[in-house]
Amino acid sequence: MRILRKIALAAMGLLVLSASMTARSGKVTESRGGNVMAQNDAPADSTVGAEDLQPPRESSVVDEVIWVVGDEAILKSDVEVMRLQAAMEGIKLNGDPDCAIPELIAVQKLYLHQAAIDSIEVSESDITQGVEQQINYLINAAGGREKLEEYRNQTLAQMRLQMRDEYRDRQMIERMKEKLVSNLTVTPADVRAYFKNIPQDSVPFVPTEVEVQIITRQPRIEQEELNNVKDRLRSYTERVTSGETTFATLARLYSEDPGSARQGGELDYAGRGTLDPAFASVAFNLTDPNKISKIVETEFGFHIIQLVDKRGEKIKCRHILLKPKVSRASIDDAIARLDSTATDIREGKFTFDVAASYISDDKDTKNNHGLMANYSEAGRTSRFRMQDLPSEVARVVEKMSVGEISNAFQMVNEKGKTVCAIVKLKSRIEGHRATITEDFQVMKDVVLSKRREEFLKAWVKNKLRTTYVYMKDRYRNCNFEYEGWVK
Repeated sequence: MRILRKIALAAMGLLVLSASMTARSGKVTESRGGNVMAQNDAPADSTVGAEDLQPPRESSVVDEVIWVVGDEAILKSDVEVMRLQAAMEGIKLNGDPDCAIPELIAVQKLYLHQAAIDSIEVSESDITQGVEQQINYLINAAGGREKLEEYRNQTLAQMRLQMRDEYRDRQMIERMKEKLVSNLTVTPADVRAYFKNIPQDSVPFVPTEVEVQIITRQPRIEQEELNNVKDRLRSYTERVTSGETTFATLARLYSEDPGSARQGGELDYAGRGTLDPAFASVAFNLTDPNKISKIVETEFGFHIIQLVDKRGEKIKCRHILLKPKVSRASIDDAIARLDSTATDIREGKFTFDVAASYISDDKDTKNNHGLMANYSEAGRTSRFRMQDLPSEVARVVEKMSVGEISNAFQMVNEKGKTVCAIVKLKSRIEGHRATITEDFQVMKDVVLSKRREEFLKAWVKNKLRTTYVYMKDRYRNCNFEYEGWVK
């Protein structure tokens, strides 16, 4: 039951009810009373009869628009999702939940509205990568793909579809917040002044932190599999060129990019900087929408690309992605090689640092002797809390002693690729109360976080003055945290 609850919590934090997703996709219509109703596919030349002007039957209402912030709608289902999530996670809300929850969502909509104004973007590759990381987390929590699909009563494709818009919105909100507070700083004097007179039990507790070195090897993909993937892509090109079918149809049927496949392979307008360099190099050289690119290899797999449109420094295109499959034999071979490397290091034939520099496939760590880096708002550090490590690495490191080298294990990296790895626990710092001499960065983060929180609250208050807000009458007498919602 603990595993099932973990899955449910993770899923509730990622997903929006299907009615909300349907509303975003334009498949619903709002009645005069604010109810979101199923939209029938009537013929284009159909006329509206008297019966169509009658109030909707209770059974036809699938959702309700309760607030509008800027041009962002809040549905009743959105509120119910957050209410359930808060109940399951034991989150205590300030005030009446019927008022507090819609306001929490409305604040997020303010950030989304500003993000749209400021043209904040999240690339398709970032969305795909983020969703895949979430899917992998859920699979690990469930104990396998089949168990997850059985518990959720959904296929992985259906889960990915539901996660995409929610993930994109969360990323846009976070990037908008980061932009707003990007110029805020604190000085050492600010930190000392803040902590000078606070009680000892209010000083932040620093959880156990570790430093980890890693060596990874990507299992070899057999040439036969590479040839098979390229042959499939060439056949798709031939079928489109001959007029047998369309690029979009083939993308829907065969592309392994779950986000764009449902859109016929189409990606939104993007600049060079938001695309994989190899992909961008080919895509931006396309000039004829009737031509299909050569096969392009990126860190995600192999693609063919079709131009849709160009606008200045941005391009819209379609693509089909195929990912070569790694065989069990290749994985076993990579694990055996890493186990042999680990044995040689333990026997003193060479150091972990040297092995990482010469053997590892991990571009982010091999030039730093395999030392993993943790990126946060505070910057780059080599220290990780256990929950910040990749789950597969954390499970291994948790049982290790400082200086110990693990056996080889299989994991999925941040690119969604299967790799094999060995790790060394470089250091472990047990949990303790922060001190200004040893944990200045931690204490600085506390002060900076508080200053950012105060700044964002002031921004919300100011933003409300110039933002259109509509709400159902039943919310007008609520005691909100922010004044200005009721116009």
